[in-house]
Amino acid sequence: MSDFLGTLRSFEGQTIVPTTWGPDAVNIPMIRHWVETMGDTSPIHLDDEAARATGRDGVVAPAQMLQVWTMRTYADKMAGNDPSPVWTELIAALDGAGFTSVVATDSDQEFHVELRPGDRVSMTEVVESISDEKKTGLGTGHFVTTLKTYRNGDGEVVGTQRWRTLRFRPKPAQSRALRPRPALNADNAFWFEAAKQHRLVIQRCTSCGTLRHPTGPMCGQCRSLDWDTVDACGRGTVYSFVVNHHPRIDAFDYPLIVATVELAEGTRLIANMTGIEPDRVEIGMPVELDWIDADPDLTLPAFRPAAREDS
Repeated sequence: MSDFLGTLRSFEGQTIVPTTWGPDAVNIPMIRHWVETMGDTSPIHLDDEAARATGRDGVVAPAQMLQVWTMRTYADKMAGNDPSPVWTELIAALDGAGFTSVVATDSDQEFHVELRPGDRVSMTEVVESISDEKKTGLGTGHFVTTLKTYRNGDGEVVGTQRWRTLRFRPKPAQSRALRPRPALNADNAFWFEAAKQHRLVIQRCTSCGTLRHPTGPMCGQCRSLDWDTVDACGRGTVYSFVVNHHPRIDAFDYPLIVATVELAEGTRLIANMTGIEPDRVEIGMPVELDWIDADPDLTLPAFRPAAREDS
């Protein structure tokens, strides 16, 4: 065992929060707020008669409210009262080793005794376990599990909660995010494969010769399922366009010109414009094919202003 893991394991069994009583007893107004917010329509939480009909002595609080009765008050938090110096030391040790990020992974609750209005609830929390170093999709880290034990005024355990978090070292950020991946299927994969070869292809019905885009399994003219492709010449005109400014996604350069281009063959497709400022784009302007090699797995057609032909 490494010295650092030994340090972490020394926290196991230590008390994070000593026995602390909730600021208020279980009460009907708080139950009412809860059930209305959560959409809990069971009458046993607000109607004594309905609760007695089930064999209870009267209304009971929803079991899932267990944590509510011991939550710190707003004033207590604002006063900076820290009930958990052990937790502060544990987090400082993890932070010092680079495990600076956190994500909650699960919360397991067990309920033993139902609570009724007037009951007082206390909570004690201890560090139950700290895992070995684990590799996860978020990064390398340690799972920290704490155990909260809730008791009523008679000292009876009314419930427990195991709360598990992953304290991890974030993966190094990529230099730039990848462009969103297309949703590939049997009807469009051929088109993206051709784009990787810098070929702009158009799907063609082999029964009636109709060209179509977007790609699809059936001809809209004759309903034939037979098709092949033709290579586009790469010339077209701007049919319409927009200039995107927000929301900003790291994979794209802004302002981002997105145009509907009408190809010389007659079909239209949506693509980015390159080599031109947004205020220079015009409806009807001639364009020619360009390519965006976004990453090794994704190549997309784009269009730039067409070069002027010599007179």
